[in-house]
Amino acid sequence: MKRVFITGIIILQMIAMKAAVKIDKIEPIDWYVGMKNPQVQLMVYGKDIAAVEQVTTDYAGVRIDSVVRLDSPNYLLVYMNLEDAKPGKMQLKFKAKSSELKVNYTLKQREMKGKERKGFTNADVLYMLMPDRFAQGANHPKQVKGLNSYQEDRSKPSLRHGGDLEGIREHLDYFKELGVTALWFTPVLENNSPDNKNGYSTYHGYATTDYYRVDPRFGSNADYRKLADEAHAKGLKIVMDMIFNHCGFEHPWVADMPSKDWFNTPEWLSEQKTDRERARTNSAYLQTSYKLTPVKDPYASKVDLRETVDGWFVPTMPDLNQRNPHVMTYLIQNSIWWIETVGIDGIRMDTYPYADAKGMARWMKVLDEEYPNFNTVGETWVTEPAYTAAWQKDSKVSEENSYLKTVMDFSFFDKLNQAKHEETDAWWNGLNRIYNSFVYDFLYPNPSSVMAFIDNHDTDRFLGNGQDSLALKQALALLLTVNRIPQIYYGTEILMNGTKEVTDGHVRKDFPGGFPGDTHNAFTKEGRTKAEQDMFRWTSRLLHWRLGNEVITKGKQTQFIPYGGIYVIARQYKGRTALTILNGTSKEATMQVKRYAEVIGDTKRAKDILTGRYYDLSQDLKLRPRQSLILDY
Repeated sequence: MKRVFITGIIILQMIAMKAAVKIDKIEPIDWYVGMKNPQVQLMVYGKDIAAVEQVTTDYAGVRIDSVVRLDSPNYLLVYMNLEDAKPGKMQLKFKAKSSELKVNYTLKQREMKGKERKGFTNADVLYMLMPDRFAQGANHPKQVKGLNSYQEDRSKPSLRHGGDLEGIREHLDYFKELGVTALWFTPVLENNSPDNKNGYSTYHGYATTDYYRVDPRFGSNADYRKLADEAHAKGLKIVMDMIFNHCGFEHPWVADMPSKDWFNTPEWLSEQKTDRERARTNSAYLQTSYKLTPVKDPYASKVDLRETVDGWFVPTMPDLNQRNPHVMTYLIQNSIWWIETVGIDGIRMDTYPYADAKGMARWMKVLDEEYPNFNTVGETWVTEPAYTAAWQKDSKVSEENSYLKTVMDFSFFDKLNQAKHEETDAWWNGLNRIYNSFVYDFLYPNPSSVMAFIDNHDTDRFLGNGQDSLALKQALALLLTVNRIPQIYYGTEILMNGTKEVTDGHVRKDFPGGFPGDTHNAFTKEGRTKAEQDMFRWTSRLLHWRLGNEVITKGKQTQFIPYGGIYVIARQYKGRTALTILNGTSKEATMQVKRYAEVIGDTKRAKDILTGRYYDLSQDLKLRPRQSLILDY
């Protein structure tokens, strides 16, 4: 179905000799009929638009429920009910004392019912990438008119490098070859913040300045839809990164706050609208503590809780107030609009616990009611399983239901990154840390809907500044066989490394071969080094084995306390077993097969899916230092 995206000026017809009000835009830019919740909030922008006395429409099946005036005269909220409406072009009439404006607004037909949209599950493997750093497509513009000053300079790790959506689309076959099933991009919406004198830009996408527009440096809304359509045709899902906690400083709301409580701690904002450099020296500015524990701490002080949820993430990202119901409605609708308009298959929500918990629970409940088979993962960066479990839908350890289906397993990430530097002993070190993390899975309502990862765009890469492929293989062997939704970070499959010691940009390097002039092309077998190809081939073999493998997605999990330095996890389903065996020491080790009789049974022979070699399970197994086996029988 061909779609037309209207990103220009809304067509207006003016009736009167002189208009007293002006409309610049309406958000959402269009909407859909047939939703379970028939009401839609229209946010109308325009000088003195609040002077409008009445909003009406003659369109059949549509009624105006209410009109809300905010503190700023330049915004108007129109709550419109579409319960009996059909798709088509309707007209809204804005009547003021001396004028009337007629505005065309489009109601669209949904492509499918909400229950038909399928989100990502533990049958998927998410491949997380940064559009600016992955690949540049043909005809990439060097500059885009209408945006604040910016610079593309690949020699500077904190400036834009010029990747875009077209570059990703051109490499969809690479993802299929690798064996991943879902693509999670860091945010693609407009980030219209100017580069500053310190060489910093918002290439990362986490400072939204337009919630209904793809950043033109990445492409257009139509390009995003085209990418999603072609990805779907190849069996790949699209997960959209969203941020409800904060927006970018250059968002129109900052220069002209819709209401006094649109942002948290707005007193600094109203006084220092352009002077962000002085933020931390101004007594009115409130910086978040970055400590998420007060949100769930039963003994939390009011000051600690306020600093966490009301403080700004950074001075360039004003903190949105989700306790304001109009703010939350706007954000909820925005997520629904992207699901319907582009057909995304999931959402990753940034900085989840920093936002108001009740407001976010309302969002999740609305999405769950409209899209019962959709999925959202929330970033919950605390390394204790009990904290993470408290955020999952239907949690046993939280008084309030978050309705959030998937949470991120920062405990797995943290323990694994400690274990890689240690010898696995008889108690706590090495792979014991992973064992001791999984023992708390009883806290999760649904362990198979927990997302595990070994690194991402906010952490050091798993390899640090090294190339320890044995440690990486052990990490991936665990990640891709345990009872989790796995996420891998772009370039891991070709040994990309880096640390955040100097700048985040060093863990967000360009994918080799993705940009004009690259002499090293890791997208092809011929272009990879021997070490890169060996790692790619090993990872791809494991990923393709995992595809559609019900032993991994549905199987019972049994883990054994590390013994003699060896950690063993079994997955079993309908008479089939996958046995992950890791030597967590830098020495040779012997696996005493009899100890694992309950999962081996009378099996005599098993195939290591990583090498194709067969092993005799009637006798003890000799393992090389840091060796990984995944036996299938």
